[in-house]
Amino acid sequence: MAIPVSYSFRNLLTRRLTAILTAGGMALVVFVFASVLMLAEGLRKTLIETGSYDNVVVIRKGSQSEMQSGIPREHASIVETEPEIATGPDGKPFLAKELVVIINLPKRGSDKPSNITIRGIGEFSLALRPQVKIIEGRMPRPGATEVIAGESVSKRFKGAGIGETMRFAMQDWTVVGIFDAGKTGYSSEIWGDVDQLMPAFRRPAYSSVLFKLRDSSEFQKVKERVEGDPRLTLEAKRETKYYADQSEMMAKFLRILGISLTVIFSLGAMIGAMITMYAAVANRTAEIGTLRALGFQRRNILVSFLIESMLLGLIGGLTGLIFASFMQFITISTVNWQTFSELAFSFTLTPAISISSLGFSLIMGFIGGVLPALRASRMNIVDALRTS
Repeated sequence: MAIPVSYSFRNLLTRRLTAILTAGGMALVVFVFASVLMLAEGLRKTLIETGSYDNVVVIRKGSQSEMQSGIPREHASIVETEPEIATGPDGKPFLAKELVVIINLPKRGSDKPSNITIRGIGEFSLALRPQVKIIEGRMPRPGATEVIAGESVSKRFKGAGIGETMRFAMQDWTVVGIFDAGKTGYSSEIWGDVDQLMPAFRRPAYSSVLFKLRDSSEFQKVKERVEGDPRLTLEAKRETKYYADQSEMMAKFLRILGISLTVIFSLGAMIGAMITMYAAVANRTAEIGTLRALGFQRRNILVSFLIESMLLGLIGGLTGLIFASFMQFITISTVNWQTFSELAFSFTLTPAISISSLGFSLIMGFIGGVLPALRASRMNIVDALRTS
């Protein structure tokens, strides 16, 4: 005969203060655990959503990012002739030859500088990225020292607002538009005419070539042709894969750091749960003897106390997860380890993170309650009843 779960829940209600304190400790641990996973997921999602599955990024072989890549003009022209490339309304290849460099800009409200990505764009650069929309102003004119800024950059950096002027590459550049790129890495970039930026930065080569496939299934074919061409030293990646690789190192570091901290904090939470459950066993010795006298088996007592401890963990887990969910309203910035430029992104809560966090809280409750539950189940009936 099993002891009802309501029995365990009522016992928690009779010890509200200790239950709240113990659950609060577990909630703090779950909050840290969930927040770090949300941070890593936010970074990963921001970079992955930057890319499109139908787009292909071509960079120099062995380069980890566009920053490290260099594609001579003649190599870019060869890539432009690939038959798998989609064509625009005028029959031109749906392709953009781009430049990526890093500059230093001071932040608004302080003189502290930070690295910002400057992207030289071509005729089809905006069309290849449908998630990017001009929300204020206009596109830069070809041949003019004009740029457009991502919404995130325009809010946080001096000279990046519409109508303002910033100085880099020994020239003054006027911001003529602001674009919204959603929750993607493009929001942390500044774009200008590639044919103006290349001579300004004295760059003789492009950083990358971006194009759209006429048929997504033809990726492997064009990849093999580009990488197998003896005239070229290039590699092709789907744009989604390229940006996933960009996020891998930092996201992995954040997960390892977060899990390490969580394990340390969880030891304290589990000890707290253990103390709470040992106190419950000591205060309910006579009650345990009565249950055994009524015919409840040792395993029933064991399971009952484990359920009580896991209920504590579940309450703490739900509380921590609720508070962690509010982190989604916060946007932070960090340095992208692949490009060394600043990247703004938000915490992201997913069903997998929610399940992992609640599962972790239940594990803490189980570990914290297993020894007290064993002690309760092994009590002698006569000795337990004598304490009443």
